[in-house]
Amino acid sequence: MSEERVVRGGRSGRTLSGGGPAAPGAVRVAAAAVTAVAVVTAEALAGEGPLLVGAVPYGLGLAVLVLVAGRWPRAALLASVQTVIAFRAAGMSDVGWLWPASAAYFLVAAGDGAVPDGSGKRRGALPRRGPALAVAVGVLQVVFAANWERYVAGLDGREVVAELGAETLWLALVLAAATAWRNGRNWRREEAAGRARAARERAAEARRRAEAERLRIARELHDVVAHTLTVVGVQLRVAVEALDDEPAEARAALRTAQEVRATAVADLRALIGVLRDPGEEPGAMELAPGRGLDGLDDLVAGVRAAGLRAAVETEGDPAGVPAPVALAVYRIVQESLTNAVRHSGGTRVDVRLRYGAEAVRVEIADDGAGAGARAGVGARGEDRSEDGAGREAGGVPGTGGGGHGVAGMRERVTVLGGEFASGPGEHGGHTVRAVIPVPS
Repeated sequence: MSEERVVRGGRSGRTLSGGGPAAPGAVRVAAAAVTAVAVVTAEALAGEGPLLVGAVPYGLGLAVLVLVAGRWPRAALLASVQTVIAFRAAGMSDVGWLWPASAAYFLVAAGDGAVPDGSGKRRGALPRRGPALAVAVGVLQVVFAANWERYVAGLDGREVVAELGAETLWLALVLAAATAWRNGRNWRREEAAGRARAARERAAEARRRAEAERLRIARELHDVVAHTLTVVGVQLRVAVEALDDEPAEARAALRTAQEVRATAVADLRALIGVLRDPGEEPGAMELAPGRGLDGLDDLVAGVRAAGLRAAVETEGDPAGVPAPVALAVYRIVQESLTNAVRHSGGTRVDVRLRYGAEAVRVEIADDGAGAGARAGVGARGEDRSEDGAGREAGGVPGTGGGGHGVAGMRERVTVLGGEFASGPGEHGGHTVRAVIPVPS
């Protein structure tokens, strides 16, 4: 059951300002019927006072007040008490001071009576002090009845106690039962509201996880597809140009394109396998073979085959780098080399890797026209360009396009708690830097 249904249910599930669903209308009808029958029957058995002009109007009047207690509970209680006093004082009833109004007392103490009106507000809703109000009215009625019996009817103290003692105990029992029913109802409502809150929190957490997984998959697809299309496109262009004059070079370019395509297909199959298998761990794609630090040589070889001079400078031991960090380094180098091939227009790209005990430092610099992106992206990936459309928007220097390469690299580094920067190099070209901490 949702909290909305608990709080805004239908006629049988209305709520009160005191909390919890009100008693159904059928309960009030039954209470009204019992009140009418009990009062008329008691008057008939007592044999005192007129039946048709006394007992019947008396019982029906109290029954009507029980019915309207669903909308005006306090007024109904006070009117019920006044009706009892009026009939007793007029000598038209002699069967009880308190019990004829038992149903009204119960409804007020139980907190019944909140009814939504057209404006969405609740009319007649009892405050949280509904039980206290019922007790206060009951005490006043007992005091009034005791004084009436003592000073008007002329009974002595023992007779007053005998006259009102049982009824007072009955009223206490009614109020205790009403309070227990009210507390149980409120507990059920709070329990349902707690379950609804827990369900909303679980749904929100599921959405957050789904969004994180969606972004991770999008990054993987972008890196695989962008790099593959770039290298394959370059090799196909080389093959077309060399097909007539240098068939051997054309065949080599086609073989390179075929190898890159095969690698991309393997990556896509691994990613699809993660998506298809619900029992697969979310990080399974990160453990795909050849997508760690040992695959960097293949990336550089692909760049060289595309016509760029590429150099790799490495310091430290990569053996202790965990798989998530290794994958992030691989994807950063892959995306940066792809951008250098596609957009830099340069002739050289340098890759520098520093493996430390606390962090892995990555730097990829080319000598192309990266300075065309006015300011690029600063530390942690924030956009520093004057027009807000630098490398962050386009994903590559100087394009101003709609790619997501730099955003993907920044997200990878940020998720791992590192720092990322992308922008013009000190001596021209474009430079990508990342510092990724290594968990201890």
